Amino acid sequence: MTKTITLSLLPSEAADEQGIKKHIAAECGVKEGRISGYHIQKRSIDARGRQVKIILQVLVFIDERVQEQLPFDPQLHDVSDAPHVVIVGAGPAGLFAALKLISLGVKPIVIERGKDVRSRRRDLAAMNKEGVVNPESNYCFGEGGAGTYSDGKLYTRSTKRGNVMRILQLFHHFGADENILYDAHPHIGTNKLPNIITAMREQIVACGGEVRFNTKLTDLILDRDTVKGIKTNDDTVINCSSVILATGHSARDIFTLLHSKGIAIECKPFALGVRIEHPQLLVDQVQYHCTVRDPYLPPASYSLVAQEYGRGVFSFCMCPGGIIAPAATAPGEVVVNGWSPSKRNNPFANSGTVVAVDEKDFATYKFTGPLAAMHYQQMVEQQAFKAGGGKLVAPAQRMADFTDGKVSRSLPECSYLPGIHSVGLHDVLPKEVHAALKKAVVDFGKKMKGYFTNEAVLVATESRTSSPVRIPRDKETLQHPQIKGLFPCAEGAGYAGGIVSAAIDGERCAEAAVKMR
Repeated sequence: MTKTITLSLLPSEAADEQGIKKHIAAECGVKEGRISGYHIQKRSIDARGRQVKIILQVLVFIDERVQEQLPFDPQLHDVSDAPHVVIVGAGPAGLFAALKLISLGVKPIVIERGKDVRSRRRDLAAMNKEGVVNPESNYCFGEGGAGTYSDGKLYTRSTKRGNVMRILQLFHHFGADENILYDAHPHIGTNKLPNIITAMREQIVACGGEVRFNTKLTDLILDRDTVKGIKTNDDTVINCSSVILATGHSARDIFTLLHSKGIAIECKPFALGVRIEHPQLLVDQVQYHCTVRDPYLPPASYSLVAQEYGRGVFSFCMCPGGIIAPAATAPGEVVVNGWSPSKRNNPFANSGTVVAVDEKDFATYKFTGPLAAMHYQQMVEQQAFKAGGGKLVAPAQRMADFTDGKVSRSLPECSYLPGIHSVGLHDVLPKEVHAALKKAVVDFGKKMKGYFTNEAVLVATESRTSSPVRIPRDKETLQHPQIKGLFPCAEGAGYAGGIVSAAIDGERCAEAAVKMR
């Protein structure tokens, strides 16, 4: 007999296989010896009460052999001599599009402006240690895209867009821990994701696909309204009839290229603000109602939302046990992001805390047209660079000082390696963003006791929350309405918001490109 049950356990009980078995027997009303085994199907944390519990949904086998779960088969074929589709960008959308094309018998040719995942590390080190930005190789550009070195969070609400479990199974197939298949908020970790991305690329190449690094799209070759090929930075022409454009949310040159060619793009509202960093111990104490976190519990996280002056303000990409990282893609700008290793064992917790902005805000600064949001975004990032004083030093302010309008006399220790500089963030952030944030952090402190504290520091600027441009596409064919064979894809086109949703959209675009052939 098999049976699906839900258990509510102490963290120590949930970490003990034999203990889980005892609770299963008690819940099922049978002797422990009759429990042949179990599979965990879902795992989550319930921290609503004084005693934190782990909630497990398990498939139990009673008086019968445990059925082993069949290995996932991605159904990849040799496509060396097959027709090809060009994919621009080797982030999650591009890589999953490539794998989907291979499963459908089509050869992917992936071009990536940045370096392979391992070579990127030297450029990231230069950003952190020397404040030097390589515009083609950084936290946003390079193999694996922005997600590779900014955490590998796999939680998504995009269940209506595609098969989330298939994406998780593919990650597991290429080396991710099994727990991503059942954790409520799956997470790989920046230290593990590079090896997984490398395995994906090696599989693509082994099947006959191509991945070309340091290769940047410089032009689309069109015959009136139809794609005929692309041109790259070394003047190479790749003839093709389908291009999946998966360049990510920071490819400003691509937005500018499309606009200059008269290809329709649209200004898109986004969100902008700061990274807020607390001591992880403080977040643990607040969320887990404790003085010292139970060793069987992961570092605590939070999610906060408010409406201030008619604007949405929300925490974004929360990184328990994490690090604030420099995410600029050009000299003369400061952009911050966050990431955590798989163990989430750093002493700080950080989260993007951002405010929704739209066309009215852009127009206030005389930015109009399809690129208005992009220029607004650039303006704030350049103001942050000037306020920090150069070399990617970020402007910062303690939380209570921020709401009181005081420049902090000193700043707490911070995980942001290029360093932080004390300023009044009203000189950096647009007034509409500053005002909403100022009210929101106070209100967040009422919702989450202990959150509002001068031990927390606000680091500017968190501005790459999503693309500032949407590239339109037909809902059915996923092609650009103007250009046959052009498939705007994922975050850079305004159709995804994270690794999993980008991967799903990459697969959808691959399927659409094959249908068009």
